[in-house]
Amino acid sequence: MKKKLIAGNWKMNGGLSANEALIHALRSGLPATVACQVALCVPSVYLAQVQSLLTGSGFDLGAQDLSAYEGGAYTGEVSAAMLRDYGVRYCLVGHSERRQHHGETDAMVALKAQRALACGITPIVCVGETLAERESGAMEAVVKRQLAAVIHVNGHCISEIMVAYEPVWAIGSGKTASAAQAQEVHALLRAQLKAASSQADRVSILYGGSMNAANAAELLAQPDVGGGLVGGASLKAPDFLSIIAAAR
Repeated sequence: MKKKLIAGNWKMNGGLSANEALIHALRSGLPATVACQVALCVPSVYLAQVQSLLTGSGFDLGAQDLSAYEGGAYTGEVSAAMLRDYGVRYCLVGHSERRQHHGETDAMVALKAQRALACGITPIVCVGETLAERESGAMEAVVKRQLAAVIHVNGHCISEIMVAYEPVWAIGSGKTASAAQAQEVHALLRAQLKAASSQADRVSILYGGSMNAANAAELLAQPDVGGGLVGGASLKAPDFLSIIAAAR
């Protein structure tokens, strides 16, 4: 069975001393053997520091975004090749906050996934519905549309991506989808992937809506939940370690 992935998303948090203290606590508290893979998706300005702090830890390094362009006159952008230079293994693409606050379209998310794959970085493609979309019955259409755009552009290597289902209404709100709600959407996404590729079983589908120490075990026990994309709880060593321990 493929190992689950627990990926911490620091969002726009961190500082040189705080990062060092957090990673020291994580490394000190982690058992010699863990049943899952672990990654930290950190702000780009801290990639060099965190790469150094994670050396020999077994943790993988992740980024939170990348450019849709390969390079050139795009001030402020960070390319996939630049991330690769820092040993980045995973990169979030299409996080709901990027879609909401930066106007990222499904087409742009698909292109970013393509850029990551071209540089040997695994894109974690984020999909999810707002509360209004769920309450109006549009949840299925929304998440399938978001994933379909990525499949259309990357169909030949879709088995190399990861997907994160993040119900927008549960992010940073303290609300969490029930285990049954999460499994329903994960099963839907799994079916869509299977229709697109004979190797769809290789794709991990993470849950990313306010997973925490209290609910992680139940969510991770669902048959189609292949890990977690953890926000606020990833900034607290005891909570993140508890989530890692729950991923079996």
